[in-house]
Amino acid sequence: MDCAPASETVYLPEGVRTAVKLLVVGHFAVGKTTFVGALSEIPPLRTEEVMTQVGASVDDLVGVRGKTTTTVALDFGRVTLNDSLVLYLFGTPGQRRFTGLWRDLTRGALGALVLADTRRLDHSFEVMGLLEELGLPYAVALNDFDGMPEHGLDEVREALDLPPATPLLRCDARDRISATETLIALVTHLLARTGDLENA
Repeated sequence: MDCAPASETVYLPEGVRTAVKLLVVGHFAVGKTTFVGALSEIPPLRTEEVMTQVGASVDDLVGVRGKTTTTVALDFGRVTLNDSLVLYLFGTPGQRRFTGLWRDLTRGALGALVLADTRRLDHSFEVMGLLEELGLPYAVALNDFDGMPEHGLDEVREALDLPPATPLLRCDARDRISATETLIALVTHLLARTGDLENA
């Protein structure tokens, strides 16, 4: 996947004919904003706001005590795959109170990447359940946080009750190469389901 740096590409090439919408989802503070920012060839759109004391009393800050901002609408980024195909990435808010918003964001999406944190795996069930309810295919990526427990992928797959065909991999949402490899795994999975991404 050849992604031009943000400084070189602002407008789409004239030949682009196909745009694919993908979601980046997951529970609160799992790294969605970071992931979209690492991949986007344009300056990403972010809707982060400073967390208030009221929000801190509602959101589960276990393991993320240093977090001071949160996404309140969406993150948006773009990845041009070739002269005719572009991916639009929509990062969703992670808190339960925003479920209605990101349910709306699933409209027109081809698939989703679920970011997960092994320190809070149980928080991923609600996210995956909603995707399954909506019939949206997905891959799961374990975001490698510093100091996170070491669990084998087979162990995590069993804990999450993932079907064998659902991709499960590790990634570092801060790293462009790692994020790119993760996106490739998702697109490959979607290709296998749709046959031809450009005709999806």
